[in-house]
Order: sequence, then structure tokens, then C-alpha cells
Amino acid sequence: MIEIVDLHKKFGTNAVLRGVNLKVAKGETFALIGASGKGKSVLIKHMIGLMKPDQGQVKIDGQDIGRLHGKKLVQLKNRIGIVFQFGALFDSLSVFDNVAFPLQEKTRLGAKQINDKVLAALDNVGLKGEEEKFPAQISGGMRKRVAVARCLVMDPEIILFDEPTTGLDPVIANSIYSTIQKLQRERNLTSFIISHEIPGIFKIVDRAAMLHDGRIIQVGTSDEIQNSTVPIVQKFLKGEIE
Repeated sequence: MIEIVDLHKKFGTNAVLRGVNLKVAKGETFALIGASGKGKSVLIKHMIGLMKPDQGQVKIDGQDIGRLHGKKLVQLKNRIGIVFQFGALFDSLSVFDNVAFPLQEKTRLGAKQINDKVLAALDNVGLKGEEEKFPAQISGGMRKRVAVARCLVMDPEIILFDEPTTGLDPVIANSIYSTIQKLQRERNLTSFIISHEIPGIFKIVDRAAMLHDGRIIQVGTSDEIQNSTVPIVQKFLKGEIE
């Protein structure tokens, strides 16, 4: 479903991505781990077409997103949902209107259809009855779940999660992980999770990869990564490198 081939990206003299290669299968829950500020979010921006690579390709279901334009690019982007690090909700809109926003902007659905889809999405993430509240009136974990619901209403095949548990306490973080697992079971989504939350992320993913110095240095199952013999991976897992 996702294939990244020899991806390079430089900002001035700073080479952030230096030949990233990665494959994620359809229906897989995959994590990209690594220290903060080392290119994980830059990679995810390439995956949704917000950035163009200096070299290499990002293929979604066989299509090179960097070469698509116009209607074809829009169609591909509509198959991908993203949950940003801090939710990216509109403070002036209610929970209901935040979730309804992409349907109102990108579809021709009627008011009743939008209402039904929004309520179903909120129910799916455990927020039934919260639709009239505003972002300032709900917790950080609930805001993250609203952001997930906003993705779900567009029926994506892929969801990209950018640091979904950053700033949350362990109990709330676990509730976000449970939500991701529930969606995976029910919808067979392909989930790509950017995270530096160790070891919690290993509870829910099929495989993980570590990004270091602009390259993928290891890919494997949760057990394989946690038992890695690669020194840099072990140092990161033990919190010994930034």
C-alpha cells in the first residue's frame, strides 16, 4: 500500500532524509520511531503530497504521489487521512462541526447524510454525546479522538498518525492506542504511526522501523526491534540518545 523508494530531502545544507526506503503492506499497522526533530514529520508530509522530494519516490497503492496533479492527486489524497500531532481542530467550531468540516468542503452530501456520518464517527471513537462541546471544553485525549473521527468520516484507506500520544498521560495514551486497534479490526485500515513513545507503541503495531540520520537503520516486528543488536536502536530504546 505504501512504498518509499530512495527518498532524499535537503533544507539548505541540512540533509534531513538521505535515502529512505520502506514498504508498508495493506492492512498493516506500522510505526516509524526515532528521536524528535530527525525527519519523521518531514517524511509524513511527503506521503500526503505536502512536500516534493529532491530525489526518490513515495508510492501509494502503486501511484507516485510526487508525479500526480489535479484531479488524480485529489483522488489519491482523499484515500488518505491524517491525524496531526496536536489535533489541528478549529477552536471556534464545535466537535460536531469540526468532524463535519471535510464532508461540507469536499462532498455534496446532504445535511442528514452528514449528520449521520458525523454521529457514527464520533460513536466509533467513544465520543457519543460530546458533539456540542468545543475543543477548549474537552481533554487532550478527547481532542485527539475528535481528530481521528474527522479522518473517519471521509472513509480513508490509510490513516497517518503524527505523534498521536504526545503530551498525554499513560492512561489517556493507552485509550488512543485502543482506539487505533479498534479501527484496525473493524475497518482493516493501513495505519502509519510516527512516534517516539517507547515502549507503548510496540503494543499495537505489526512492524516498526527506526529513522536515524536520515536513513532507516532497522525494520522488524515489535519484538525484533526491542531485542535489536543494532547499538543505536538499543541506545534509543533506553533513552540514551536524543
